[in-house]
Amino acid sequence: MDYDFPSALAKALIASDLGLKPGIGVLLSIADQHKPEVLSIIRELHAAGCALYATEGTAALIESTGMPVTTITKRIGEGHPDVVDIIADGTVSAVVNTLSGDTSVLKDGFYIRRAAVERRIPCFTSLDTVRAAVESLMIKNSDFNIQTVSEYVSRTL
Repeated sequence: MDYDFPSALAKALIASDLGLKPGIGVLLSIADQHKPEVLSIIRELHAAGCALYATEGTAALIESTGMPVTTITKRIGEGHPDVVDIIADGTVSAVVNTLSGDTSVLKDGFYIRRAAVERRIPCFTSLDTVRAAVESLMIKNSDFNIQTVSEYVSRTL
């Protein structure tokens, strides 16, 4: 609850353990059909000091913009560290893994999401949700209005 949507959303994400913090490591594995619309999100993560880790195709996209990125193999067991390794060892504190519907990569995506859930780190599969989380990343806790529910209600009446 807050007086403006971005602050209220930031509070909701923090309360649900989906809040992002500046400077964390973020693993990005973006389906080809979502790549054109993900660049603004990646730029904001970079601006917030987040270390970017990405699977091969996503890393190539990020490198093409000149932003630094560490390429991580997506295929489990085809090199180390792989995506599950960097989730399990705490290198990353959030995962963005959009679904393509391609059955050949479905199994790897499952392992990525499962590892994130087991580690209890935010795992975003929708660009709308990660966009909201990234926008709330820029809001400082000191910008929140902290009041009781009755204070909020009385102020809106």
